[in-house]
Amino acid sequence: MPLPSAAPRGLYLITPDEADTARLLARVSPLLAAGATWLQYRNKSADAALRHEQAVALQAVCAKARVPLIVNDDVALALAIGAAGVHLGEDDGDIADARARLGEDAIVGASCYDDLDLARRAVTAGASYVAFGAFFPTRSKTGTRQAYPDLLRQAAALGVPRVAIGGITPDNTRSLIEAGADLVAVIGGVFEADDPIAAVHAYHRCFASC
Repeated sequence: MPLPSAAPRGLYLITPDEADTARLLARVSPLLAAGATWLQYRNKSADAALRHEQAVALQAVCAKARVPLIVNDDVALALAIGAAGVHLGEDDGDIADARARLGEDAIVGASCYDDLDLARRAVTAGASYVAFGAFFPTRSKTGTRQAYPDLLRQAAALGVPRVAIGGITPDNTRSLIEAGADLVAVIGGVFEADDPIAAVHAYHRCFASC
């Protein structure tokens, strides 16, 4: 399923687990202004009420910044707040159902780990983009599958944007972009940086130089 506008390129920022909504907004808002291409709301430690509160708040700041907000793993929440789309893991829901519920213009992403066949099936079902990883060690997930840059090259034939995820830093981003990554998805590389805004700019420089 092609995206409704020009293919995206750049930093796909994913929120950290943050219990304080005001603090979450304070951390995220400057990074949207610094140039995040997309934002994914992900909070694995929050209950349903807090996720709704935070998603509503993030949707407002994303709309102001004109940055698409994508909700992790929750089609109903994405639909309820008017988010740009949803990202689904292998066991988090059906891509075709998400597409039907959210509409043709929605961004529907699929985690495909190290599996090109899974990516093919996701695109056939209506995925807007496919995400591969982890490419490098990461603390945000345990037991991740290992992906390799050549997978990004092979996935070019699918005709949708390719997202790389997993332990990506400005120091290792270029190899993934050169292999075909359209976006790099990052949590710790930005939110755990001493200067998150400078980190966003560093990722941008990687894309500019490739």
